[in-house]
Amino acid sequence: MKQKSERERRLWAQFDALQLGSGWAEEDIEKPQILIEDVYGDSHPGSVHLNRLSDQVKWGVLSAGGYGAQYHVTDICDGCAQGHDGMNLVLASREAICDMVEVHAGAVPWDGMVLSSSCDKSVPAHLKAAARMDIPTVFLPGGSMRPGPYMTTSLVAGDISLREKRKNEITKEEIREYKLTGCPSAGACTFLGTASTMQCMAEALGMALPGSALVPATMRDISEYARRAGKAVMNLARIDLKPSQIMTREAFQNAIILHSAIGGSTNATLHLPSIASELGMELPMEWFDEINHEIPHLCNLTPSGTQLTESFWFAGGIPMVQMLLKNYLNLDVMTVTGKTLGENLEDIRKEGFFERNLGYLHNYGLKRQDVIQEPEDAEEKGSIAILKGNLAPEGSVIKYSACAGELRSHTGTAKVFDCEEDAFSAVVSHEIEQGDILVIRYEGPRGSGMPEMLMTTEAIVCDKDLNGKVSLVTDGRFSGATRGAAIGHVSPEAARGGPLAFIRSGDLIHYDVEKRILDIVGIAGEKMTPEKIAEEMERRKSEEDPKLPAGRKGLFGRYTRHALSAMQGAGY
Repeated sequence: MKQKSERERRLWAQFDALQLGSGWAEEDIEKPQILIEDVYGDSHPGSVHLNRLSDQVKWGVLSAGGYGAQYHVTDICDGCAQGHDGMNLVLASREAICDMVEVHAGAVPWDGMVLSSSCDKSVPAHLKAAARMDIPTVFLPGGSMRPGPYMTTSLVAGDISLREKRKNEITKEEIREYKLTGCPSAGACTFLGTASTMQCMAEALGMALPGSALVPATMRDISEYARRAGKAVMNLARIDLKPSQIMTREAFQNAIILHSAIGGSTNATLHLPSIASELGMELPMEWFDEINHEIPHLCNLTPSGTQLTESFWFAGGIPMVQMLLKNYLNLDVMTVTGKTLGENLEDIRKEGFFERNLGYLHNYGLKRQDVIQEPEDAEEKGSIAILKGNLAPEGSVIKYSACAGELRSHTGTAKVFDCEEDAFSAVVSHEIEQGDILVIRYEGPRGSGMPEMLMTTEAIVCDKDLNGKVSLVTDGRFSGATRGAAIGHVSPEAARGGPLAFIRSGDLIHYDVEKRILDIVGIAGEKMTPEKIAEEMERRKSEEDPKLPAGRKGLFGRYTRHALSAMQGAGY
C-alpha cells in the first residue's frame, strides 16, 4: 500500500525529523499514517476516558501495518453549561471542533483517520469533519455511562435543581447524595439524549463498527471495539473507501428510519442535515416527517420510555433494531467494515452478538422485549414531527414520543419571554398557570447561539401542578432528554424577523401534532380569522424591530452572524 504522504515527506527533510523527534521510529515513518483524533479531556465523563480508547486504536493500527498519531480537541458539556451564558457556545462548538479536525487532517496527507467522541456536539462535529475531509475514516463511539441508583440517570438534576431554588423543599443531604451518585462512571449519560442518539446515528450511517454505539464505557467490549477500529481504518485505507461512499442519501434515509424507531433526540434534525451539507447534499425536513409517519417506534428508552441506554445495548442495540426493520432499510449501503449493511447484520448474527449480552439484561430483571419491541407490538409510529403554520412558516420540531397524549393538541395563552432565564424564573416563582404556552424567543442560532432549554422544560415536568399542563414553544433547541410538550427550532427565528419576534403575551397559540400545525389563532385573548391575524402581525412588524445581538466577538460573534436556519442544520 503506497503511503499518501510519501511525496510531501520527500519535499522537506524536516517532516521526517519532526516525526522522529516525536517518538516515531524510522520504520514507522515509512508506514501508512493514521490520524487518531479524539475529544479527550477532563471536561466531562463522556470524554475523560477517550485517551485510553485511542491507545487501543493505535495498537490496532500498528498490528495492521500502520502507525497512528494521537491528536486531541476537547469538547464541552451541555450539563456543565446549563443555565448560564456558557450554553450559548455549545452549538457553536460543533463548528469549532469540526474546523480543528480539518486543520489536523488537512495539514498532513494522512492515509486514514479514526475519530472518537461520545457526546452531543462532538459526535456530529466528527462526522461533519469526516465528510469534509473525505479520507478513509472510522468513527469510534465513547459508549454509555453506568446507571445511577435505582436505574436513574443524571437528569435527576432537574428535580434537584428546581427544589433547591424553592424554599424548604430539599435538604443539603439530598443534594449531596445526588451529586455523589448522579454520574457514576465515564461515558455518555445513560438516557437517549443527543449524545446517545448521535452515537446511534454514526452507526446507522455506516461510519461506526456494528454494535459499537452505546457499548458500556466500563466494560471490556469498548476496548475491543477500539482495537478493531484501528484495524478497520487500515482496511479502508487499503481499499480507499471514503465517507462520501458510505454516507450516501440512502444511508441518511436509513439513519432517519433508525432515529424514528429509537425515539432519538430532536437535535438530530440539526446535526444530520449539517453533516449532509458537508457532502453537498440537502436533507429536507420533510424526510423526517414522512418517515416518522411510517416507521414503528420500537424502543422503550427514557425520556420516551423507562429503560436506559446500557440496557439497550444489552438488548442488541442498533443492529437489533436494524434486523427488525430490514424491510424498511436499504441493506446495500456500504459501511466502514468494507461490507454492506446486509452483510454486517448476517455476520453479527452468526457471531452470536444478539444472544451474548441477554444475560446482562437478566441481571436487571429485563427481557429484550422490555427494551426493544417487535414491530407488530409497537403502539405508535415514529417519534418526532415537523409542525408548520403562521408561527413557524419554515417549520418547527416536537418529540411527541416524550409528550403525553393529552398535550399533543392544545390551544393556550402565550406567555412570552425574550430569554430562557426569565422563563425559568417564572416557573420557579409560580407565575405560570395550567394551560399556558410559554414562548421563549431570541434563543435561535442567530439570536443567542441556539442554547437548549432543559432547565425550563425540567422545571415544568418536575412541578406537580404544571407537569402535563403547560407547553413550550421556542426558536431555541432542547436537550435530547427533554420531556413534555416542547416545540423547538421555530423558523424563521425571532432574530431573523420571524413571526416569533412579534407575538405578545396574551395571544392565543394552537398546535396539533397529528395535523402538523403550529399557529397563532388569537390576538390579546380573542380568537380571530387567519386574515385578521396576518393583518395584525404585519402591523406589529411595521412598528417593531427584532432585537438583534450586538457587540459579540470571536467564535460566538462569527457563529451568531452567519448561522443558517435550524431547518438547514444551523451550521455556518
